[in-house]
Amino acid sequence: MSVLAVIPARLGAVRLPNKPLRDLAGAPLIVRVWERVAAMGAADRVVVATDSELVAAAVTRAGGEFVLTRSDHASGTDRVAEAAATPALRAFEVVVNVQGDEAFIAEDAVRGAISQVVTGSFPLGTAAAVADATILDEPSAVKVVCGDDGRALYFSRAPIPFLRDADDRAARDPLIRLHLGIYAYTRAALEAWVALPPHPLEVSERLEQLRPLAAGWGMGVAVVAEPPLMGGIDTPVDLERANALWNVAGHARGRSGILLPEVRVRW
Repeated sequence: MSVLAVIPARLGAVRLPNKPLRDLAGAPLIVRVWERVAAMGAADRVVVATDSELVAAAVTRAGGEFVLTRSDHASGTDRVAEAAATPALRAFEVVVNVQGDEAFIAEDAVRGAISQVVTGSFPLGTAAAVADATILDEPSAVKVVCGDDGRALYFSRAPIPFLRDADDRAARDPLIRLHLGIYAYTRAALEAWVALPPHPLEVSERLEQLRPLAAGWGMGVAVVAEPPLMGGIDTPVDLERANALWNVAGHARGRSGILLPEVRVRW
């Protein structure tokens, strides 16, 4: 099945203004994310979906492709859907959404999310990493609980699975999963997702993936062995940490010659 990767990039972030254009190791953040996704070769085509001519220009200078979208989208999936619906991109059967601040997203997470869909197992796919209990009390770390068939049961910023009795820690801890910032969709599922109204659970947790879950749709979760170097870059402190990690972790060249981190550290 043909796979389109779309990287949504909104210029108007509140906690980190002009986020896509912030410098990460000598290049705009959005360019680093585009480089990383393009180097994987997991998608047949990679585009950036943005509401900003400045972001589009930065992507173009780096040799990438962009689609200009409306500025009023409530979520990344809404922006991805608009880009994927353009005539030049409508032929792709599977769409994968890599968030525009995930500069350290792992290739196995991207390919795993795509595989949930291209195998026909689920109309939606995502990825999560095996993690330890240190993430449970971090609201910025989104947790997911999975069923025995690999589908997502619930996502939350709260500590899930919750440990009621300390004696049950050995049963709980192997189930801890850190959600990673990626979604894959069949084209029909993507179009149906954005046609749904926002759900109260989505609004409460500020997690867009709860919209299709509340509607009863299956979302397969590919589980990778460990978290990436770090998750999304949302604040100036995150950006400072990302630059430090990029500079000190050591790098290895990917298939396209792009420099990619070669080691991982604890989340």
